[in-house]
Amino acid sequence: MNFELTEEQKMIQQSVERFVQENYDLTNRIKISAEEPGFSKDYWSSMAELGWLGLAFDEEDGGFGGNQIDTLVVMEQFGKGLVLEPFLANIVLGGGAIKRGGSESVKQSILPDLIEGKLQVTLAYAEEQSRFDLEDVATSAREDSESFVLNGKKSMVLNAESADKIVVVARTSGSQVDENGISLFLVDANADGIEKENFPTVDGLRASEISFKDVVVSSENLVGKKDEGFEILRAVTNDAILAIAAEAVGAMEVLYKDTVEYTQQREQFDHPLSDFQVLQHRMVDMFMEYEQCKSLLFRATMETVEDPVLSQRTVHALKHLIGKSGIFVGESAVQLHGGMGVTEELRIGHFFKRLLVIDSQFGNSDFHLEKFTNM
Repeated sequence: MNFELTEEQKMIQQSVERFVQENYDLTNRIKISAEEPGFSKDYWSSMAELGWLGLAFDEEDGGFGGNQIDTLVVMEQFGKGLVLEPFLANIVLGGGAIKRGGSESVKQSILPDLIEGKLQVTLAYAEEQSRFDLEDVATSAREDSESFVLNGKKSMVLNAESADKIVVVARTSGSQVDENGISLFLVDANADGIEKENFPTVDGLRASEISFKDVVVSSENLVGKKDEGFEILRAVTNDAILAIAAEAVGAMEVLYKDTVEYTQQREQFDHPLSDFQVLQHRMVDMFMEYEQCKSLLFRATMETVEDPVLSQRTVHALKHLIGKSGIFVGESAVQLHGGMGVTEELRIGHFFKRLLVIDSQFGNSDFHLEKFTNM
């Protein structure tokens, strides 16, 4: 399989790489994370002006007609700086659901402003009892004349604190674990009956627990067909897995390179640590895990572009490998740095925490291994 970026994608890659190098040293990241709203609005506007927010959307929706490969290019570079701006929540999750299932009126009211950075949208799908099962949905949407009434609770909703709109996954029919009977709704984030509990996550981002009590949503804001939202949800989460896998690959590259550099500088018994064979073997293992993840990421992304249904097994394999290898690379980097590896002043620990969170997002390594073996 030949994976080669186009000239345009190479230009985007260089542009994002330069942005990260100029703006995302550890000190600045910590400062941005500690202030409201948890990311830089100026950086978000710059991303919109540079066209990054429109890469994955169709030209008729105001985008550039790109696909998952374009998202990979951006997210891999974001991973090298632990970028805080809510690209995943807005473009991959919320925007991904709307571009797939939104009516023309919904698309026209949301996507142009989203691409220009003027509006923010996220996806609320996870629930306390569901663990990683997308089809386990207890939040209900009862039809009432020309509207639906939402009741329930959603967990770990990324960037909900800043979102103007929320795509909510709710059950309109069937039992709690049926794939059929799931519908998606575009809801105003400040609608009556919505309560949000906002909190910082361990990796420096923001998330929320959201309660819906008798929230009225117009039938016009249905995203996709009633009872047939599961396929949209699965496609969106597959895109999200590819996106965070690319981010993880970028983070792993930084970890192994920083570790190699550190062991060449740090001396023990009058020799650099890099002279010791057992540590050389460990760093080779780190590099091999990184390379395997990168290769499988390319394969899964290309297969998804060509045939999203047939690529499902490869996506499961990718998420399993990213979780397993990410933790190995992170733990090895921390161990070889010694006590410094877990200090706030060194970026090693920050990258490791992000890799731990990536493993748990959209199903952890064990969950996807089971899915892979049962297909």
